[in-house]
Amino acid sequence: QVQLVESGGGLVQPGGSLRLSCAASGRTFSSYAMGWFRQAPGKEREFVATISWSGDDTYYADSVKGRFTIFRDDAKNTVYLQMNRLKPEDTAVYYCAVRGGSYYWDQKGYSCWGQGTQVTVSS
Repeated sequence: QVQLVESGGGLVQPGGSLRLSCAASGRTFSSYAMGWFRQAPGKEREFVATISWSGDDTYYADSVKGRFTIFRDDAKNTVYLQMNRLKPEDTAVYYCAVRGGSYYWDQKGYSCWGQGTQVTVSS
């Protein structure tokens, strides 16, 4: 069982940047596709980004495309989410998870969820 720990959240002004990290335990991290989701207060958890096990394929939600970048460092067993040009509507708890399903946008295909890290975008 892979254990995931997110970090890097915080308070940032609109237009600012943050880099989230998701550190994984286990020796087989490099064989997993990974994803980021987020959940804002009163809303359902939604897909943000995903990366294949090789790092060659990435997909993004339309709301973050061009502003967020997902990448991985298998030597550090870590997947990252670089978030630029942040907006107040990006405020949410961000979660990472292991992708096992065929539909990358569907959270039902993900497992081993981390505890989440809070991102607040406000002036």
